[in-house]
Amino acid sequence: MSTYWQQLEQELPQWLEENRKAAEKGAVATYIPGLANAPRDALCISLLGTQGEQAHAGDCGLMFTMQSISKVFSLLLALLDSGEAKVFEKVGMEPTGDDFNSILKLELVDPGKPFNPFINAGAIAIASLIEGQSPREKAERMLEFVRTLADDDTLTWNEHVYESEKATAHRNRSLAYFLKDNGILEDDVEPTLEVYFRQCAIEVNTTQLARMALVLANRGCDPVTGKCFIPRHYVQIVNSFMVTCGMYNASGEFAIQVGIPAKSGVSGGILALIPGQMGIGLVGPSLNEKGNSVAGVQLLAALSERYDWSIF
Repeated sequence: MSTYWQQLEQELPQWLEENRKAAEKGAVATYIPGLANAPRDALCISLLGTQGEQAHAGDCGLMFTMQSISKVFSLLLALLDSGEAKVFEKVGMEPTGDDFNSILKLELVDPGKPFNPFINAGAIAIASLIEGQSPREKAERMLEFVRTLADDDTLTWNEHVYESEKATAHRNRSLAYFLKDNGILEDDVEPTLEVYFRQCAIEVNTTQLARMALVLANRGCDPVTGKCFIPRHYVQIVNSFMVTCGMYNASGEFAIQVGIPAKSGVSGGILALIPGQMGIGLVGPSLNEKGNSVAGVQLLAALSERYDWSIF
């Protein structure tokens, strides 16, 4: 193990504990009932390097659902299934500056398609582009794709979170019906939402998340076996979206303070990566007003400054 990784492994627990207290500034997401009981003060980070290095710190037994982090992988699967032209016929490539579940731009901007695949409207449109004869088959293909990248066949859905999200997702239904009316969504609303809710309810830990990030950091290939799962160009696309849109409407601030591709979810999870070097999985359920992990963002900012992680 290199001196860099030895130092990182040694210092990581202290950095984590110093930033854990920031969780007091936020709150756990409650609008999805299945997320409401998450431990507010929990914090864990896992780092996996391209040469087999690893470092972990914090409450790393905590399982959490991917939520919006899954949008990275549904976009990749849709690109593999439907191709780049079809995907970007349905969604744009620009940040919005609006909340992730906003309907505003769908109504104000012609032709009424989502600005990017990481806002909820965009992710719903993307879910309709995953191949399968039924919603269940599409969802299972998504699950298998995530299992492959995580190198773990045990991954599955959290049924409680899935059911609670399905029962309370009135805003997402409104978005989907608006997309249907605009001609963006070709499939029926409820079958498409079933795929979307299930992808959000895939349950992981930080090590599994870091493993998925590592594949993206290594241009779509497993650095250990050399097996490639995703074309390099598609990895470039998702990494670019993570930089510009991955942290909701705090993506610009995150790019300045941390400077690496990342995607967050309202369970408190963050997937991040340093291209060519490492994959990062993190969870801290206490969220700020933008929907990102308070302690998680602060920890990544501190680590980026300490170890010069920024790609800029």
